[in-house]
Amino acid sequence: MLACGGSRIPHQHLGLGFYSSRIMQLSSLILKPLSSSAAIVDHHNHRLQHRSVSSSSLRSKSPGDIPILPDSFSQREDDHEHPSEALSSVAGFFFLFFYFSSMLPLFVFLCVSVFFLLVRIIPPGGIVALGKFDALHIGHRELAIQASKVGTPYLLSFVGMAEVLGWEPRAPIVAKCDRKRVLSSWAPYCGNVTPREFEVQFSSVRHLTPRQFVEKLAGELQVCGVVAGENYRFGYKAAGDASELVRLCDEFGMGAYIINSVMDRHQDSRNIDRCDLKERGQVSSTHVRHALAEGDMKYVSELLGRRHRLLLAVKDWEGYSSASSKRRVSAPKSSLLNLPPKDGFYENCSLLFGEQNVVTCRVSIDTTHIHLVVDQVDFCDYDYSRTQVLGIEFGELRVNCV
Repeated sequence: MLACGGSRIPHQHLGLGFYSSRIMQLSSLILKPLSSSAAIVDHHNHRLQHRSVSSSSLRSKSPGDIPILPDSFSQREDDHEHPSEALSSVAGFFFLFFYFSSMLPLFVFLCVSVFFLLVRIIPPGGIVALGKFDALHIGHRELAIQASKVGTPYLLSFVGMAEVLGWEPRAPIVAKCDRKRVLSSWAPYCGNVTPREFEVQFSSVRHLTPRQFVEKLAGELQVCGVVAGENYRFGYKAAGDASELVRLCDEFGMGAYIINSVMDRHQDSRNIDRCDLKERGQVSSTHVRHALAEGDMKYVSELLGRRHRLLLAVKDWEGYSSASSKRRVSAPKSSLLNLPPKDGFYENCSLLFGEQNVVTCRVSIDTTHIHLVVDQVDFCDYDYSRTQVLGIEFGELRVNCV
């Protein structure tokens, strides 16, 4: 499920305010005990004698006494000290009825909240962008933009694909903890709405035919519509294409919006395998990986629509040194949370201690470590008591310098 928001229910909506005074009067009748077991026996014996209550006896009661019910209940005149069983039963019934009625809205609210948490569905009005959103590049952003024009934009991501297909583990282009920031940066393009991700286990959809996949979207996930690129394929062994997606969505009552691919302007100068039918010159995560492998950070920025941000989870810097105003520190590559660029020396980089603290630095990467040279940060003041996540945004690669 993607997300399910709730609101607090005001006290007056619980239904207790109108009946509170009457419930207290009735409950006092229920809770008032008989004085002794002998009184109970005596009360039982007197019930066998049917005597009517006279109007004079009712007038003789003091204002503080509880009035006796009329003849039809066959109560004794002196029974005003103890409520009748009939009155107690009626009072108890109404008390329980009003109590559970007042709690019903809260009960329904809790049930609905648990349902949305346990059964993951797209909230009403959700429009899903279909694709593999590894890099979150400008092609993916265009899908989210088109989805936002129709409804609330979501990205449908498949989890566990590499494990199921037996692919070699590889670092993500965007660190998992950084994806929300990237999606937030798309909000100005999407009507000031931040697209959200909705994850589905790949193992649950791998063997679905195109028809079964669309049926799952419409039924189980309650998707209102989908957006996909013109080259999108889906279903077992990629049996379905964009035209079939449109046909099946129409059959299941969903909207389908197919958009043109965002093309890579550098495709002619890039070494892309043209035998791969999936690579037809459009911007892709594969292109981003190739550009990072070449250290072409300008090209990477064009594909991503932003500077590439490398995240490090650092608890202890290695090789700290200081010369005049320069500070040099190192961290092992094992601390990296996503894919770094090619080994080399990068000028005009930015070191980020959170979003607000940005420091210019130079970065060099070798086979085992990443090294930073900064001018303004004193790493002696660094908090070594806990692991911190730092970001590096890369400038240009200096040629022939490692």
